[in-house]
Amino acid sequence: MTLPQLNREEETTPPPERPGVFVRLAGFAHRRRRLALVLWVAVLAGVWAIASMAGDDYRNDVSMPGTESQAAADLLAEHGAARAGDTLQIVLHAESGLRTPGVEERVAALLDEVAGLPRVDGVVSPYDDAAAVAADGTIGYATVMLDTASDDMPVADTERILETVQAAEGDGLQAELGGDAARLLAEAETGVGEMAGLVAALVILVLMFGTFIAAGLPIMIALFAVGSTVGIIVLASHVFTIASWTPPIMFLVGLGVGIDYALLIFARFRAELVRGVAPERATVTAMDAAGRSVFFAGCTVILALLGLTALGLGSIQGMALSVALTVLMTMLASLTLLPALLGIFGNRFARQFTARAEKRKARGKAEDGEGWRRLAAAVQKRPLAALVGAAVLLGALAFPALSIRLGFNDAGNDPSDSTARQAYDLLSDGFGPGFNGPLLIVTDGGDGSAEEAAAAAARTLGETEGVAAAADPIPTPDGEAATVLVYPASSPQDEETTELVATLRDDVLPGLTAENGAEYLVGGATAASEDYAGKLGDRMPLFMIIVVGLAIVLLMAVFRSVLIPLKAAFLNLLSIGAALGAMKLVFQDGALGFEGGPIEAYVPVMIFAIVFGLSMDYEIFLISRMHEEWVRAGEKDPSRAVREGLAHTGGVITAAASIMIVIFAAFVLSPQRLLQQTGFAFAVAIFVDAVIIRCMIVPAAMQLLGRRAWWLPSPLARLLPKVQLERG
Repeated sequence: MTLPQLNREEETTPPPERPGVFVRLAGFAHRRRRLALVLWVAVLAGVWAIASMAGDDYRNDVSMPGTESQAAADLLAEHGAARAGDTLQIVLHAESGLRTPGVEERVAALLDEVAGLPRVDGVVSPYDDAAAVAADGTIGYATVMLDTASDDMPVADTERILETVQAAEGDGLQAELGGDAARLLAEAETGVGEMAGLVAALVILVLMFGTFIAAGLPIMIALFAVGSTVGIIVLASHVFTIASWTPPIMFLVGLGVGIDYALLIFARFRAELVRGVAPERATVTAMDAAGRSVFFAGCTVILALLGLTALGLGSIQGMALSVALTVLMTMLASLTLLPALLGIFGNRFARQFTARAEKRKARGKAEDGEGWRRLAAAVQKRPLAALVGAAVLLGALAFPALSIRLGFNDAGNDPSDSTARQAYDLLSDGFGPGFNGPLLIVTDGGDGSAEEAAAAAARTLGETEGVAAAADPIPTPDGEAATVLVYPASSPQDEETTELVATLRDDVLPGLTAENGAEYLVGGATAASEDYAGKLGDRMPLFMIIVVGLAIVLLMAVFRSVLIPLKAAFLNLLSIGAALGAMKLVFQDGALGFEGGPIEAYVPVMIFAIVFGLSMDYEIFLISRMHEEWVRAGEKDPSRAVREGLAHTGGVITAAASIMIVIFAAFVLSPQRLLQQTGFAFAVAIFVDAVIIRCMIVPAAMQLLGRRAWWLPSPLARLLPKVQLERG
């Protein structure tokens, strides 16, 4: 070859493609693995050192601008009746009667001791208030006035009150502690579900990889990411409104997502090692393929969570931002810490995985993925039957979701052995089921005084169907407004109570307003629960449009297709519906032995945002591999692309889903009903998504779509940015 010929060849040869950001990031983390590990340890330790010194300042923002219960609360505050602190109830039960001399002396001594405890402003004895003792004289309650709100009450101070109360029990006297602060004692007993989920996840990973070190890497990634984020949120709680129930939700989602993302990358890394690729190259390849899928899947989850901010509700917004930050940190850990750990243990993994593959081959076992390949082929033979059968099954499971009733749990849903639940039951037995959830009627103005208008309301309400009793009116400190406590004949969570609130607002109180010109507002915790659920229901359509729309646009850019994003959105909605339907049967209807009651108002929107995003993880991972096979075959055989895509990802998706399912399901062991419902719904949704949708419906739908699956109109193709999930 002459020199001029060489120059001409160099001019016509395209320059080598510049490594992408994922390749460069993986290469850097692999080479500087000890530095990457030290930086993550420093971040985790530093954040928690500062957080431990600062402490948390969680606040539950339950304000609902534009609702009647919020207007009632604002009116009371305007007239000087805003409550500085909450109350606890010491509920007493004596078969011989509370006025028995020996019992009365013991109760008086107990109340004197409680009055001297920290955070207690005073105690109202049942012997000073005739209404505080039931008609038969065996059940009564003392009111403990606190100097702080229940959410801000230190657990240690509440425990001190409870210990004092329980010390007075015996010799025929039962004493229990009721109220929101008492309920927090049971909710503080967390950790069982988290540990059970971690142990189950470790077992699955060991069975999958055959080594504890390999199994521990995904869990380590999750713990680093979640631990760092929770520390950040502890600090952020001093600046932003973050509810006290946010950290458990972060832990729930962060564990599942962190292990999920790390596992998807690690599985691709193992596949490259088995092919004989060197550890460093296997790391780069895994990050350049699976790492891209993880990045865009994480972006989808974050977008779905940020859509919750459209609801405009403080506690929901704080939770959404906190969980979105958790997902972001798990992505960063998967893309930076995991390559570093693969660099540290890569040579050991290469020997172990190669040896296992050779043993498997020597025993004549089928190639990895062969079972999934056969499953895909079976579905492709009768795609319409598989599609219709699976859709009917999911539709039947989702149908109960149409009758979900939203609300908030109360002590009646607590474990039967908790002191708050026993206090609740005693009060229901002694004073009626509506005693635990009275309605607060706030009266303002009118032709006469506010107190006179409130007295008229008390007389009318006392004769209203569904009302057990109406108390005497109590004027506000300035005398310009007054309140009336109304006790429903039904418990706070009964549908009859919901109907009563509507009746009072729509029929009874407007009639009184027409007579005397006074303004009547229905407030209180029970009415606020109804208002909150209604507010969420009204804003759900906008939220769903935002989340689904953003996800469709992102998937259009990723897969250069119109039909695949539309299919993904519809199937995700189907899996969410199935999860909500199952949750309704278990927690609202009381199946499987759970206490029946309304679904926590927060839960459906959280499930929608988080499950919609998590479902996209598997969609992106599966479809991107199908697209990779489609491109590799020269875009000639869509059926083969579907089979090979499922063959290469089915096992990983199932393993990842199994881990997420056991982690989520373990939270059913939590004493908090919010976590029970959330964990159960997540577990059902992931099972449906990974087993029924990804392994049956998606192959069937892709088979029926054929080449049309990858169709994108030219105008859209020019408008959308081009995103590559696979290279080469």
